[in-house]
Amino acid sequence: MITKLDKNKVRKKRHARVRVKVQGTSEVPRLNVYRSNTNIYAQLIDDVKGVTLAQASSLKLAEVSKSSISAATEVGKLIAEAGKEKNITKVVFDRGGYVYHGRVKALAEAARENGLEF
Repeated sequence: MITKLDKNKVRKKRHARVRVKVQGTSEVPRLNVYRSNTNIYAQLIDDVKGVTLAQASSLKLAEVSKSSISAATEVGKLIAEAGKEKNITKVVFDRGGYVYHGRVKALAEAARENGLEF
C-alpha cells in the first residue's frame, strides 16, 4: 500500500541531521529559521543554556505580504539588528531542514548584509 509522505515529518528528519552538526553557544549562537505557509520566524539560540537570545518574525509586518521574499528580507534585517543590540556578530546558520532557496536564502542574505557573519 502506498502512503502519502508527511512533508513536515521528512523536514524534521533533515533538521535532526543538521542539528547533530550545528550547535550554538552564547558567543556564537545558532540562527534558527522556521518557515510556515503564512509567516517566517528567526531566532538566535544559545544551545548550551537552552535560551533564546533574540527573535524576529513576520507576524508584525503589515506593509508586505508575510509569506513573501520581501518579508523574509525584513525579518533578516530585524534579526541582525536584534543581534547587534546583544553584541552578537557571529552566528551559525540552521536552515531548519528547509532547502537553502527562496525565503530561507533571502533571510540569510539579509542577515549577512546587516552585520551577522556566518
